[in-house]
Amino acid sequence: MPKTSELLTPRKEGILILQGTIATTLMISGIGLHSGKRINMTLRPAEAGTGIIFHRRENDRHVAIEAVSANVVDTRLATVLGKGDLTVSTVEHLLATLHVFGIDNLHIDIDGSEVPIMDGSAAPFAEMIENAGVRRLSKARKFLAIRKPITLVDGEKRVTLIPSRFFRISFDIAFDHPAIALQDFTFKCSPQQFRREIAPARTFGFLKEVEYLKANGLALGGSLENAVVLDDENVLNPEGLRFSEEFVRHKILDSIGDFSLAGYPILGHIKAFKAGHEINHRMVEKLLATPECWKLVEFTEQALREASRGEVPMLAGEMIPSEA
Repeated sequence: MPKTSELLTPRKEGILILQGTIATTLMISGIGLHSGKRINMTLRPAEAGTGIIFHRRENDRHVAIEAVSANVVDTRLATVLGKGDLTVSTVEHLLATLHVFGIDNLHIDIDGSEVPIMDGSAAPFAEMIENAGVRRLSKARKFLAIRKPITLVDGEKRVTLIPSRFFRISFDIAFDHPAIALQDFTFKCSPQQFRREIAPARTFGFLKEVEYLKANGLALGGSLENAVVLDDENVLNPEGLRFSEEFVRHKILDSIGDFSLAGYPILGHIKAFKAGHEINHRMVEKLLATPECWKLVEFTEQALREASRGEVPMLAGEMIPSEA
C-alpha cells in the first residue's frame, strides 16, 4: 500500500471524516444460525487506529481476530474469520452495520463460533448502534478510492468496481424460482438509507437446502423467525416479504459486510451480478493486490479541525475527491 495519501477537501454535503467508535458498551445475545446455541457478545469502544477486533473466547482460550480480508478462512455458507482453530462465522451483517455507521474501531468479545443471527437481518444491530450512539475520534479516516475499473468474473458471477464520488452498490440476481426470478437494486451508502432499505432485508434459503444442512449438523438455529425460506413455488414465512426485492437487498447487505474487510471504507461503485461471499472475498483480495487501481485518500488538517469543532456536517457516504 502507498506510504502517502492524497488529501481531500469536504464539500457542503459532509462526510464521516473522523474515525469512530461506539459511545457506550453494548451487550448482544442471540442464537447462532448453524450451531443453534445461545451466543453472547460485548461490543466495547476502542481507541483510534485499533480497527475492529473479535476477541474469540472458548473456555480458557482467547484469540484476537482482526476484521480484515487476510483473516477470512471460509466463505461457503457465510463469511468466516479465524486464527488457528478458533473462528467467528456469519460476521457480515454486523460488519455491514458498523461500516455504514462509520465505526472503525471496536472490541467485540464473543463466547461462541458465530455472530448471533438475530432476525436474519441487520436491523437489530442498526437499532442497537443508533441507541448506543457513535463517538467521533480525533484521528482522520483514510478511504480507498477506486481510480481504475477492476473486474472479477467466475462463470456467470461477476463483480466490477468503478470510480465513484460515493460508495454505492448495484446488484443483480437471477434465480430460477417464481418468488425471486430477476431482481436488481442500487444502494448509495448512508445510515438513513441503510436503516430503511437494506438493514431489514433477511437472509434466505430453500427448504430442500435447509433440510440437507440440518441433517448434516448445520443451520440448527435456522427457522422462519430468522430467515426467509422458500419451497419450490412460494415463500413459506406467514408474514411474507418485507420488500418485493428483499432477496437482492439482502445480497447488498452481505456485500457491504464483505467489502468492509478491505480495511478501509471504499470510494467506488460496486456492480455485482449473481455474486456471493466467495467471489466478494476474492474481489477484495484482487483489489488489495492491484494498487494501480486505487489510492488511499484523506482530508486536509483544516478539514479535520473544522470537523472536530462540529463545523462540517458528517453524513456517511458523501465523500467527494477534490479533483472530482
